[in-house]
Amino acid sequence: MENSSLVKLSQDELLEIKNLQVSEKSLVMQFGQLEYRIQSLELQKEQLIENISNLKQQEADIANKLQEKYGDGTINLETGTFTKQD
Repeated sequence: MENSSLVKLSQDELLEIKNLQVSEKSLVMQFGQLEYRIQSLELQKEQLIENISNLKQQEADIANKLQEKYGDGTINLETGTFTKQD
């Protein structure tokens, strides 16, 4: 078998290829870290959405309890008074 088709790459060419590989590995790692942060943020978002839902339910429960006790009206939080609607 003849080795006339075998060509040795220059040091500069090898260095370019190795630098590309290093850059690619770095990008893959950065994408992995980014995806991890995205997933973490998505989880936090889901938890906040659940908190909003719980807050809205608490608001509705308090509103219903006060409406049953005092009827329809408005509350002034600064003075702590309830004004009944006619």
